[in-house]
Amino acid sequence: MPEKEKCSNYKTSIGGQALIEGVMMRGVRQTAMAVRKPDQSIDVEVWDNRAKPGSSRWKRIPFVRGIFNMIDSLLIGYRCLMKSAEVSGMELEEEEPSKFDLWLEKHFGDKLMKYVSWLSAILGVVLAVVLFMLLPTVVVWGLDKLFPVGVWKGLIEGVIKIVIFILYMYLVGKIPDMRRMFQYHGAEHKTIACYEAGEELTVENIKKHSRFHPRCGTSFLILVLILGILIFSVVTWSNPLIRTLLKLALLPVVIGIAYELIKLAGRYDNLFTKIISFPGLKLQHLTTNEPDGDQIEVAIASLKPVLPQTEGEDRW
Repeated sequence: MPEKEKCSNYKTSIGGQALIEGVMMRGVRQTAMAVRKPDQSIDVEVWDNRAKPGSSRWKRIPFVRGIFNMIDSLLIGYRCLMKSAEVSGMELEEEEPSKFDLWLEKHFGDKLMKYVSWLSAILGVVLAVVLFMLLPTVVVWGLDKLFPVGVWKGLIEGVIKIVIFILYMYLVGKIPDMRRMFQYHGAEHKTIACYEAGEELTVENIKKHSRFHPRCGTSFLILVLILGILIFSVVTWSNPLIRTLLKLALLPVVIGIAYELIKLAGRYDNLFTKIISFPGLKLQHLTTNEPDGDQIEVAIASLKPVLPQTEGEDRW
């Protein structure tokens, strides 16, 4: 592990994601995922960050890089999530396959999981569009027909989105498996905070740090919802479906701005960035839980392989 001077305001570009019984960390040059196996050992996999030809150029352009980096993070995160389910032994808990399962395996063979993964991802996107775009628009559009709300339509729609999102996170957090994943999310944040503080990566040191971090996917999502209230206010209300399609078209703009704001919040510590970070930090009370020592050990195992060999190379 390379030495780094103690500096309370050091900001690293290393980021991570909670997995099933594990944590993924993405550094400047490498990515690592560590997963607790059924025998309680920790499986660690490390690979180089290899950008596709031409893609790195788009990831450097302000307000454009946001959508490309988000898609890249989603793809990598999803693959790691599926891999962690396999390594952690979740598949060992499966029930006896039904006739339908056997039929699927017979007709699709080894490609079955690939098709299921893609189908799950598509259904997830469709669900997000329905819950956070179409449903709020239809509700406000119908409400306006009964009790005209005038210029407040956009604000009401935005509030409905945020309420749905918070309620969704709250309910998801009640699921035992998700509660454990949120503990790993907390372990990821606390481990990065310990590293940024220049302290040795030990369980005891990490436990002292906060599980809330301004540069987090939760903060990014709530920023997208808040910015959407402002940007989508210029979109027509003449037809709910047309409004939803136009909002989809403007979504890359919202994501681009939110990404730049998250970068600012992760780099600086002033009144403006504190205001930006406030909603996300509060929401992390729902998406992170205090980890135990075993979970922190997994986070340490995922962070150490991606630490830079050159001091400051990972500075945000």
